[in-house]
Amino acid sequence: MNDESNSNNGGKGRAVVSWTGGKDGCLSFYKAISQGRNVRYLLSFWNMNRQGAHEVNPNLLRAQAEAMGIPLIRTGFASYEEEFKRVVRDLNEKESEKGSKIESAIFGHIETHDRLVERICEDLGIELVMPIWNMDSTKIIKDVIDAGFEVILVSVKADLLGEEWLGRRIDENFLADLRATDGSIDPCGENGEFHTFVLDGPTFKKRLEIVRSEATLRGGLWFLDIKEFGVEDKEGS
Repeated sequence: MNDESNSNNGGKGRAVVSWTGGKDGCLSFYKAISQGRNVRYLLSFWNMNRQGAHEVNPNLLRAQAEAMGIPLIRTGFASYEEEFKRVVRDLNEKESEKGSKIESAIFGHIETHDRLVERICEDLGIELVMPIWNMDSTKIIKDVIDAGFEVILVSVKADLLGEEWLGRRIDENFLADLRATDGSIDPCGENGEFHTFVLDGPTFKKRLEIVRSEATLRGGLWFLDIKEFGVEDKEGS
């Protein structure tokens, strides 16, 4: 991955963001709009053949997008690559009616899937933007905290982290507590140790609150099954 893939040239047309609702995509979105990117859509994809560790209550995901004020497009896929390209091509037909088009795609990848997204963007003829690519995991967590994002863990590997980590916030004590539990765990969960969901932050117009949830164990993972949630106005809004 060369530096040009991560650089910003400022005001580069309309963009989409690959979206799971977690910290990496949210931080990448934040960094991209801070650099002048015009993000038009959040693209969320779910695997029709299996339930993945990234999956959260789809209603919660929609509420998150509404709280941010960005349209969410959520669709199932048999092939992530082909579905991503189909969605962007459909969007470009829609955007072309307004005299514009999607010119870049933003991804929250840190160390993996770079060849896949390079191929997707090359086939679409759009710019690939990866704001946190090859960043140090500890630095990413500190950036998340410093920016003011409220992030919780929604799934963890059961052989590494116990059920009590579900719903845990990424705060000033998170890195120390993680190291004390198991020093081999990547601070960002880059090896699938955990996955996150963002409830609030500088890109949110409203804040999400978890009202009722329960822990479930499946496939060697603890999941926070969020049954009920609320959307709150933020102070000063």
